[in-house]
Amino acid sequence: MSAAANPYIPLPVTIEKITLENEARDLKTFRLVFCNAGDAVNFKHACGQFAMLSVQGTGEIPIGIASSPLDKGYIEFTVKRYPTGLVTTALHDMAEGDTLGVRGPLGNSFPLKDLLGKSLVIISGGFAFTTLRATIRYLLDPAIRGNYKDITVLYGARSPGELLYKSELLEWQKRSDMKTYITVDNGDSGWNGRTGLVPNILKEIAPTSSNAACLVCGPPIMLKFTIPPLLALGFAPETIFTSLERKMSCGIGKCGRCNVGKYYVCKDGPVFAYSQIMNIPENGF
Repeated sequence: MSAAANPYIPLPVTIEKITLENEARDLKTFRLVFCNAGDAVNFKHACGQFAMLSVQGTGEIPIGIASSPLDKGYIEFTVKRYPTGLVTTALHDMAEGDTLGVRGPLGNSFPLKDLLGKSLVIISGGFAFTTLRATIRYLLDPAIRGNYKDITVLYGARSPGELLYKSELLEWQKRSDMKTYITVDNGDSGWNGRTGLVPNILKEIAPTSSNAACLVCGPPIMLKFTIPPLLALGFAPETIFTSLERKMSCGIGKCGRCNVGKYYVCKDGPVFAYSQIMNIPENGF
């Protein structure tokens, strides 16, 4: 059985480019190219899916795919380095030209086909922004943008230096076909943007829920305080979609560590409508 047909065997990729994303130097975006041309053709992901990144002799971790399905010739992952994380540390110690493994794409995706003709509200905090960045890049493609109405993006970080994809954020803020709100918990002397927690800014901008859906990803504490304002604005639980990617381990439903209620996050998710998980205590928010 070939590597492409076997979900247990990672595909070899080479690091083409590494982008340091934050001042703390613990967030890097890795642009990867497949070593085999056939693997590049066969790797077809959708917005919201993830893959397993592996470093030989160290292990593997699930990471959301940060590049759009329409980005050709490469895939991107933004990885946070954890002091106790063997794989994330090994990845951050790698250099352009080094080789690692990718297993995937895995899991489900944001139901964008079901949301055609609707307005989209996209909300994120911290480095959970990765798969939503992929989604925004996809939605803004000239061939796709006309399929949706208003696009509103709200993204927050703890400080200006922790914001991801800074050049793209600037470009999105300049566009006339979307509204982009950037906020930080704590500004500095050079920050001229909004200051405040994501849930508070959400209440302030109050996007309409009429013929709209929301995609929201972030740390559990942000989700806990963001869902109630969305419900208060009129978003029904079945129109709010989030990702539980943080709970995954093996990626193919074998280890059982991602079990939430009746679901296996890696197989039934990682994307869920809030209506599916709102009454499950283990959902984490």
